[in-house]
Amino acid sequence: MEKLLSESNFGPLKAGTIIRGIITEIRQNDVIVDINGKSEGVIPHNEFPDISAIQIGEEIEVFLEKLEDRNGNPVVSYDKAQQKKNWENIAANCTEGSVVQGRVKAKVKGGLIVSVGVDAFMPASQIDVQPPKNLEQYVGQTYDFKIIKINAERKNIVVSRRELIEEQRHEKRRVLLDEVKPGTKRKGVVKNITDYGAFVDLDGLDGLLHITDMSWGRVSHPSELLKVGEEIEIMIIEVDRDRERVSLGLKQCTTNPWENIERKFPAGTRIKGKVVNLVNYGAFLEIEQGVEGLVHVSELSWTKRISKPSEVLKVGQELEAVVLNVNKEEQKISLGLRQLEANPWDMVRHNYPAGARVRGKVRNLTNFGAFIELEEGIDGMVHVSDLSWTRHINHPGEILKKGEEIEAIVLDVDVDQQRISLGIKQTQDDPWADIDRKYRIGDIVEGKVTKITNFGAFVELDSEIDGLVHISQIGEEHVEKIKDFLKIGQQVSARVIKIDHEERRIGLSIKAANYDSAQLQAEINAFDRIKSHTGNTGTGASNTDNNNTDINNLGALLDKAENVPQQ
Repeated sequence: MEKLLSESNFGPLKAGTIIRGIITEIRQNDVIVDINGKSEGVIPHNEFPDISAIQIGEEIEVFLEKLEDRNGNPVVSYDKAQQKKNWENIAANCTEGSVVQGRVKAKVKGGLIVSVGVDAFMPASQIDVQPPKNLEQYVGQTYDFKIIKINAERKNIVVSRRELIEEQRHEKRRVLLDEVKPGTKRKGVVKNITDYGAFVDLDGLDGLLHITDMSWGRVSHPSELLKVGEEIEIMIIEVDRDRERVSLGLKQCTTNPWENIERKFPAGTRIKGKVVNLVNYGAFLEIEQGVEGLVHVSELSWTKRISKPSEVLKVGQELEAVVLNVNKEEQKISLGLRQLEANPWDMVRHNYPAGARVRGKVRNLTNFGAFIELEEGIDGMVHVSDLSWTRHINHPGEILKKGEEIEAIVLDVDVDQQRISLGIKQTQDDPWADIDRKYRIGDIVEGKVTKITNFGAFVELDSEIDGLVHISQIGEEHVEKIKDFLKIGQQVSARVIKIDHEERRIGLSIKAANYDSAQLQAEINAFDRIKSHTGNTGTGASNTDNNNTDINNLGALLDKAENVPQQ
């Protein structure tokens, strides 16, 4: 026993030291090492950088962690022996900023473990210029690293691959800035996409590809054309060496489709296109790559009343159109859809000649008149002055209703302006044509009060002819408020005291209804004397100055009544 102990190496073995051993066996997952102890040591395969590079009988250095584990076997490590030796080497020869080669061993929280002889930590932010999402792809790979921090007490090293990449890119950027020239083409990789463009990596130099330089056609967002990581060929447009900026163009790598646009699409050409955008004033059609034309809302239909294109068109819809105009300088093409069909207004003068009697439906009422639909898309307009020969109409709604079918006479046709003027009153004879046979000065007439103003009352006579009873002609006594004496719908007797053919007005007097001929003549003479003294602003005959207004200015009073509220 003494002889065996004296021949063994077990006595001098000491935990925490590096010792020599001989590889006696290479198993499927482990390597067996004889360290001249009671038992052999077992080392996992993963502690060896290349398991195929070792062989049985080879002498290696291992780190003795424990003399015995719970099974009585020594605990040894090839990796820790290398790290201990390498740490001493790194501490002696490396400083912060040194470049070393290493192999990525494993992924840990926040980064990677890198073997550079000893285990070092590389934060995820220091792996690449853009922090990668998948760290597993680096495990097992060998790279150069820059030591950015050494803590000798804790035996901790932090390394960076990113700093080396950035230094290399900076050098490449400097070289590229000297090389690149406007007008040349290069290949690049899309690095980032924004709302206004994309940044392209030109192998170390980033350039901006603005959205306006991506395509000759419409691009709503750069992501429609490009993807991050995609390799593309672009053209150098501008180089700013002082600011290290490069402007790029993608569309410049292709021929400008607007070069021969006037020869390709002359006015009158029938083309096919796809709706790519709808706005309130029209629709944009793509007629070829990079070329769009505008169909204005007014060019969608000859007859349909279209307020916005989305009522009849959809984005993505394919349709035909006619080229109306081409402006190469402004890169604009005007298109029309209605030109695909015959213009129905070309037949309007033939179908609706002046003087023709037509029927139509009231489509719309406005302050100045009524629009009558004669056929789909063809309207005529009755001006408020052509609604009645006799009535004083403020708004067509007083006698017409929307949807009502009426008869009218065509007064005029303007094909260029696409207007047809109609008249309703012209369907009847003008009652003023023989007014002198119907009414004479001094006649007593019966009528119904239809409107009361602050200066008089309108009375409807036969044939819908209105007469005006001025406030001064209501009664002998002073009249302060007409509504105290007359009511709407009241039947009254009055005497004709004025007929104005030019203004188509009749003046009435209620107070003179019971006058004899002498009194009536005196009343008329009084009006004539007032007119000769005061002109067009003379006073009335019998009442106070508050009620006095020249009855001879009846036309002006009736016109004024249209804007005076009823009492």
